[in-house]
Amino acid sequence: MKVILLENLKRIGSIGDVIDVKRGFARNFLIANKKALYASNENIKEVEKIKSELSKKDNEKKQSAKKIAEKINKKEFIVKKLSTENNELYGSVKPTEISKLIFENSKIEIKPSMIQPIKEIKSLGKFVVKISLHSEVDAEITINVETAETIQ
Repeated sequence: MKVILLENLKRIGSIGDVIDVKRGFARNFLIANKKALYASNENIKEVEKIKSELSKKDNEKKQSAKKIAEKINKKEFIVKKLSTENNELYGSVKPTEISKLIFENSKIEIKPSMIQPIKEIKSLGKFVVKISLHSEVDAEITINVETAETIQ
């Protein structure tokens, strides 16, 4: 199915591109989240007219993403979790937990879907976590998992 992108999307395309994607992806994600339109002749003409406006909005999003990246990039956040004797956690540290941690420490709201741990956090130690703030802006933080003496 052919669609026209209304946003820059990582590994997919940029504003105004007419791309061919699977029906489900187009309907359930791109069009549902207003990231694309069906590629009809009218829609293609419409997108050509508003392309500069969409680019401006995208640049504004990019600038705000850069500001957030400057504030949190290379920072270290500490998480206290219960662990076993051989330093493994009961459960793991999830993106929602990391999102709350960043908000509590830096007052910056980051959606859990933007957080991509390089590997699952299931033991004590330091882990690098990538945060995708924009299709062109990424930040990296370190999550230091320490043992909690008592159940919180």
